[in-house]
Amino acid sequence: MGEASAGRAFIGSFTSAGGRGIIAATVDGETGRLTETGVSDALADPSYLALAIGLRGPVLYAVSETPEGAVAAFDIEGPSPKPVGSRVPVCGEGPTHLALAAGHLLTANYSSGSVSVLPLGTAGEPGGATGVLQHEGTGPDPERQRSPHAHQVLPDPSGRWVLAVDLGTDSVRICAFDPRAGELILHGETALRPGTGPRHLAFHPAGSHAYVLNELEPTLTVCRWDADAGVLEPLGEQSVLPPGVAGRVYPSEVVVSHDGRHLWTANRGHDSIAVLTLDETRERAELVTTVPCGGHWPRDLALDPTGRRLYAANERSGDVTWFDIDPDTGVPHRAGSLAAPAASCVIFA
Repeated sequence: MGEASAGRAFIGSFTSAGGRGIIAATVDGETGRLTETGVSDALADPSYLALAIGLRGPVLYAVSETPEGAVAAFDIEGPSPKPVGSRVPVCGEGPTHLALAAGHLLTANYSSGSVSVLPLGTAGEPGGATGVLQHEGTGPDPERQRSPHAHQVLPDPSGRWVLAVDLGTDSVRICAFDPRAGELILHGETALRPGTGPRHLAFHPAGSHAYVLNELEPTLTVCRWDADAGVLEPLGEQSVLPPGVAGRVYPSEVVVSHDGRHLWTANRGHDSIAVLTLDETRERAELVTTVPCGGHWPRDLALDPTGRRLYAANERSGDVTWFDIDPDTGVPHRAGSLAAPAASCVIFA
């Protein structure tokens, strides 16, 4: 395998904590090695990224996780991302996540506890927000759950629904999306155990189940997903840490293997990657082991397009570390790292 097998990766970071903005890199198809090719500092705190194939080629999107909240689009044809148009306010505070659905960009706004909808133009550029769904509610944690905190928004595998995970209200909202009006319509809300603080959700490749990673308690909530009815049903919880771990741990991201046999979580504080197996029913997750994340404070995990390697964005140690995955056990083995100050996210093109 040579240069033809190489891909590209993009790394988001917190510029307010010393990050350089969005780092572009090539990915060696044989070793997984990242090699930096360029940087864009055009946007403050581009903490989360998403990629779409537009009419004129691929377009990279980034949130600006700032009090005023914004998004921006980037052309990635060259070695460095180049802005497409200008930054656009999301009418929400502190956006932490974004996703694409039916020609629109969706953002989860953590500080204001809302989800925004922005239409995309012919060049892929985002327009002004056409809809903002404001969450309501609280949770028992007096510091983290005084108000709603939308942390993730994503379409379900069927494309019929949009789910929003809210840490502040211990719930997941299921919405219908009206692309003509550019609005989300609340369909239902699934309550999770109070005080768990759900952060991110990942679907099983079969589309029948979802796994919610909780931040305020280091657990994974296994759920059944009914795409016909738009209903998320919690079935049980599984710890993502071995017994006896001391101190606070804040899980951040959950990833499911392409074959649906394994699941991984990033655990900040414990600085580990948890390895879990999923049984044939997809309703039982079992913790196999944890391995060091290769740095400090892993904020994000991502599988490469082949599913053979796992990448961890270690925010406080300032690196992206990659791992070769044992296909039988799912256990990651460290293979290398790239310096990336205040790294917060990694995606692949």
